[in-house]
Amino acid sequence: MKIRQVTTILARYPLTQPTGPSIWLYTHREVLLVRLETDDGLVGWGETCVMPGVRAVIDEVCAPLVLGQDPRQHRRLWQAMWQATLNGFAVGAMDIALHDLWGQACGLSIAELYGGRLRDHVPVYVSALSYVAGRDPADVWLDEALRLVEQGIPAIKMRIGRYPWRHELPLIARVRDALPDAVRLMADGNAAYTLPTATRVGRALEQIGLDWFEEPMPQLSPSQADYAGYERLAAHLDIPIACGEILQSRGAFQQLLAQGKADIVQPDVAICGGIAETLFVADLARLAAVPCIPHCWGGAIAIAATLQLLALLPAPTAGPNAEVAPLELDVTENPLRTALLAEPLSIVAGRLAVPSGPGLGITVDEAALARYRVG
Repeated sequence: MKIRQVTTILARYPLTQPTGPSIWLYTHREVLLVRLETDDGLVGWGETCVMPGVRAVIDEVCAPLVLGQDPRQHRRLWQAMWQATLNGFAVGAMDIALHDLWGQACGLSIAELYGGRLRDHVPVYVSALSYVAGRDPADVWLDEALRLVEQGIPAIKMRIGRYPWRHELPLIARVRDALPDAVRLMADGNAAYTLPTATRVGRALEQIGLDWFEEPMPQLSPSQADYAGYERLAAHLDIPIACGEILQSRGAFQQLLAQGKADIVQPDVAICGGIAETLFVADLARLAAVPCIPHCWGGAIAIAATLQLLALLPAPTAGPNAEVAPLELDVTENPLRTALLAEPLSIVAGRLAVPSGPGLGITVDEAALARYRVG
């Protein structure tokens, strides 16, 4: 079995209203997909974010390294791509697609390739309560949160930080007060705050009763200086701080765990070099007694890959009430999440089933994909 074709596909969907987190509003949603085809007709899919230069890295560097190669030689191919690029976005998309082919060739799901899944279903929390152009969050957040509760959603992550904290904190408290006690509420600042403001907001979120405060300050990179701010913030707050979604390697997470005082690490399988590298990060977090709750913000293929990953992650402790890491599920407008699979993934009783078929366990509807393809 040899890889005979590597194709990158840019898919895009224009939103009906600009929507997004604190620091920008999206006018469209888009994903970069990788399609690998073997000489015996198998097709593997991968996904990553649309970032400057990533497509060129895949087309010009990664593709030549895997063409003519056996996708089952996954570790060797991953190492070659990583050494040539040091780009977690590009290698992540390729790695997911290679895993998909590897599983199909063996007749096993990705979780089974790694020795067997620990669970068949994964709890979800939804990313919702975003900002909508021209609308005050006071007119959006509470109604949306109550609709999600009616749908049986057990946990909600809201976006905060676009407006002054004096305006937003009472709205956050209204949402928390309106939710049943059993429904968890988290907040994602998307790097909106300075250290003094993040400290003030974090203390207020503690009093309101939120479960974690995600990425409150400017985004992390593998440099010492960026981690120092998170270390100082953690010293002043009791609310768990979650971060790490843009980190691209185990080395970056090792430094975060050692110096950044993260309470929850959030590797993204489509950014952090793919499935194998993200599993390594999860093991590092477990050694540090820090929960690993992967970030997932993209399309159907990234969700399927994250489900396979979560099926493999042990609970953070051996206690009988230890919580299994949930899947982050974006529920904002995005057919690249809902329309690209022959059998769409759906939430039942607050959980998603881990696909059991070979590889990712999904079938991409290429006719549907063609409707959104722009390059």
